Parts: sequence; C-alpha cells; structure tokens
Amino acid sequence: MTVWDDLQGQPAVVAQLRQAAQGEGLTHAWLFTGPPGSGRSNAAKAFAAALNCDQEDVTRRGCGECAACLTILGETHSDVAFVRTEKVTITIDEARELVSTAGNRPSSARWRIIVVEDADRMAERTTNVLLKAIEEPTPRTVWMLCAPSPADVLVTIRSRCRAVALRLPPPADVAALLVKRDGVEQAVAERAARAAQSHVGIARRLARDPEARERRLETVRFPLGLRGVTAAVLMAEKLVKIATEEANSSNDERDAAEKIALLATLGAPESGTLPPAIRAQVKQLEDDQKRRAKRSVTDSLDRTLTDLLSFYRDVLIIQMGNAVELVNVELRGELEEFARHSGAETTLARMDAINKARTRITTTNVAPLLAIESMASSLI
Repeated sequence: MTVWDDLQGQPAVVAQLRQAAQGEGLTHAWLFTGPPGSGRSNAAKAFAAALNCDQEDVTRRGCGECAACLTILGETHSDVAFVRTEKVTITIDEARELVSTAGNRPSSARWRIIVVEDADRMAERTTNVLLKAIEEPTPRTVWMLCAPSPADVLVTIRSRCRAVALRLPPPADVAALLVKRDGVEQAVAERAARAAQSHVGIARRLARDPEARERRLETVRFPLGLRGVTAAVLMAEKLVKIATEEANSSNDERDAAEKIALLATLGAPESGTLPPAIRAQVKQLEDDQKRRAKRSVTDSLDRTLTDLLSFYRDVLIIQMGNAVELVNVELRGELEEFARHSGAETTLARMDAINKARTRITTTNVAPLLAIESMASSLI
C-alpha cells in the first residue's frame, strides 16, 4: 500500500506528484483543481505525505507505511496543517493564522506544509492576506491550495502556483476503490459509483447507507410525478425537506457534543446561570454552528439537485440516441417513456433551470425554498 492508492483514475497526476516528491519540479506553491469528487484534497494529502516520507530512497517516498506517512494521512502530523471550513467562507483571521504558521520552520519533517482544501471559499480580501506568504515563502514551506477550477482562485495567486489538474475517475475505478478500501460488495459498489457520477465521497456514502440510496432514488423519480403547479410546489417542499433533514441529521448530535466539550473545558457549573465570559464563548460556538448548518444545508441541496439533474441528463441521452451509459440504469423504462413526450430542446431548458437554481442557492442569499419552487415550475 502507498499513499497514491486512493487516487483512482488519476495516472497523470500521480506521475506528476511522484516526480516532484523525488525532487524534480518541486516548487513552493501548488494549486489542485478538479470537479467535486475528483479527489483534490486526497491528492494534496498524498503529496504532503510523500514529501515528508521517512524513506531515504527518493523512489520509495510515499510508502504509506512509515510514521510520517501514517500521521499525515491521519492529519495528526505537527508540520502539516489541513485547513477546511464548514462555514460559508474562510475568515481573514483564519488566513492570518495560516500565514503565521507558514512562517515557522518545520519541527521534525523536511517541509512545513499548509493544505487549504477550500481555497475557493476565501473572499478577495482574505486571499490577499496569503499573497505575500506565497510570493515570498520561507525556505522549508510548501503551500497546497485546492479549488474546483483555476478561475475560483485570484489570478495573482494561481500565477504563482504549479497546477495539478484532476478529472473525475471512471465509475469502474471508483467501484474498485470501494471494494478494495471499504469492503463493499461489487454490485453495490458499481451501482453507487454510477449513481454518484464518479464522486468518490458520495459514492462511498451511497454504498454504505441504504437509506441514502433510497432518498436519492426518491429525488430522481420526482419528475415522473410532475403534473402541474401544485405538484411542482409539493416537489420543491419535499426536495428542501430531504436536503435539510440529511444535513441536520449529521449536525445535531455533533453540535450538542461540541457544546458539552466546551463547557467542560471552561469549567462551567453544571447548573445555574453561566458566567459572562463563558456565555460569550458559548454564543461564539453557537454562531459558528449556525454558519456551519447553513453551509451543510446548502451543500446538501446542491447534491440533491445534482441527483435530480441526472434524471434529465439520462433523458437527453435517450433522446440523442443512447450514445453513452445512463446514470439511472434501473429507471430505463420510465426514462424512455418520459423522453418520448418531449424533445431535446425542452430537456436542455429544464437542465438549465436546475443549474440556475444551484447557482442561486450556492452564491446568493436567496431563500432555498423560493429558488427550488421557481425551478420546479420550469420543469412542468
């Protein structure tokens, strides 16, 4: 086993990073780009492990077995920082803390490495805080930024980074990874990989959670019942409910555990009124949790709309002559019947309506239900 094993379907990227880890073409700043699910952060993590691998033989760096590789893959290495946000954006204070960390020499490894998994979630003012540190890095520091595309990062930043472009792996490669890494049955892995459209993280969730598979199938079948404005409104409410419940199910227990842990750390009394200093910190935690919940719902809605989009994608493929494999193979009969009652132009317009709703939800403060209701009325 090596650190590269999880990068299924990315032979060119693995070759590029292996070469750099051996000292050929290594630079101080890297930009990992690729669509959601392509494995940007996994590639950055594997590269970080290879750079700091304990093996003296450069051709074996990234062994996946030494202490450095294992602690970096487990995100516990003192010289490798992983930065991700569960809120809407990375704040400017967080960026300043990164710059401060990057200025320190590594304590035990060859390199101090900063992996920013959500570089696209920084405002321009925040990104500018990083600019000088990336322009004039300390000698033993390597920056790794991850974003969906180069356009999601300021040109002043990306012009100073070496590009690593990932693609979505073929479904067969994702299924093979699920079988090998997670012990999923072959048939379930293949279905999950296809339904997730090669998004590794979503495929893993679908493969391991039967209820998630049922929720997805319910979402994909919604267009089959659209018979007027009333049905569209009901569909919109149901879509928002599915996304909200899925997001909240993972947040509620975590929020409560975080609050208990904070109160214990602060030595809060078991009953009675909290002292003002403790109340302020609890309020800060609750505010952070609200921002995280908002992003969780937004991300969940986006995934739900991506599932809905796969229905119309399959309809379009049927209308265009079945040139490629369907995502929702199990619904082929219903998809073919649906495709007979409209043309490709109508299907494209419906797909455009879904994509517009996704953009509005993820980039504006529009109420999700209003955006989904507007979208649903365009699908009738």
